[in-house]
Amino acid sequence: MNYLAKTEDLPKGDGGLSEEKKLRIKKKKHCMLIGYLGKGYYGMQVNKGLPTIEGELFKAFKTVGVMDEDSYETPQKIQFQRAARTDKGVSAVKQVLSFKMEALEDEKEFVNKVCENLPNQIKVFGIKRVTGGFNSKLSCDYRSYTYIAPSFAFTPVDKEVTDSFRITSEIVNEVNEVLALFKGTHRFHNFTARRKPTDPSCRRFIMEFKCGEPFVREGIEFIPIHIKGQSFMLHQIRKMIGTVIAIMRGLASKEVIDKAWLQSRIDIPIAPALGLVLEEPHYDKYNTRYGSDGTHEPLIWDNYQDEIKGFFNEWIVPTVVRGEVEDKSMFNWLSTLIIHSFDVREEVDSTAKSPYFKALRNLEEDEEIVGDSD
Repeated sequence: MNYLAKTEDLPKGDGGLSEEKKLRIKKKKHCMLIGYLGKGYYGMQVNKGLPTIEGELFKAFKTVGVMDEDSYETPQKIQFQRAARTDKGVSAVKQVLSFKMEALEDEKEFVNKVCENLPNQIKVFGIKRVTGGFNSKLSCDYRSYTYIAPSFAFTPVDKEVTDSFRITSEIVNEVNEVLALFKGTHRFHNFTARRKPTDPSCRRFIMEFKCGEPFVREGIEFIPIHIKGQSFMLHQIRKMIGTVIAIMRGLASKEVIDKAWLQSRIDIPIAPALGLVLEEPHYDKYNTRYGSDGTHEPLIWDNYQDEIKGFFNEWIVPTVVRGEVEDKSMFNWLSTLIIHSFDVREEVDSTAKSPYFKALRNLEEDEEIVGDSD
């Protein structure tokens, strides 16, 4: 079945609605819930010449008929939008897309057809009809992310970093105290790339930032760190995590956070992308207004919870664990913290001349090609 409404497919005849009105009725706004493992992809958004999540989705959409040649090249023609532009290597448990397509007779059949044309690490969970004015990005009230970090990242500075480290409740409380310093509205120009402190878009609001319950996989303890905010910029969460780890490791003081709100550009590290996961975009206002209007469903995905949990545990968690067991992602990154001054960047010129520092900076700049997050 071709799910794209085309004028030539509509009934002909002199009576009834015009072809334009028929086309408008035929295409309805939908939202789709997907999850994906971000490893191996240069972010969510299409980036010509690079593998991205949307690149895979658009190929599948074209195959099943959601997109034609025009909308494949220009997704705005079907009003395509995503709730968050996740960065390179970042995964998602619940990502919400919105776009126009033909009204569905069998939603489950459609979901299965799309999944058949996607790599296994990208999963469509469900699809719902939404109002014509719904936009998965602009209608989103706030977004929740989780960063899964090996607990040894918070090893006290006077102890050796090993896989056998187990975090204590006292250390968790200390981490939460530092995380709380980011809550509220601040200028996050120092926690993104190439943004001036005067740029209004750098003002972001953080609602929650706290540790979850630790868990052990393959002999290593991991601790999830949950963050909820209106929206996030490129590298913002990873730079905040990097700063907190540096403070807990004794390489920076809490004052560096206060300093980061000021005008000067501060030298701040970026934590590995592997552990960052988009948990869920939230649509409370939409649900309140339209969720019980008798025509539309609330954007709550409880019916898919078992499937979502299964995907998370089958794809995302094992990849994060393997990244530490086999590649020592966080362990190796911890050794780079000493090259950062956590001070005004103009004062690190001598350090910046070292080949190691330049290589690290080049790696960070390579990641910046994917654009902003939301």
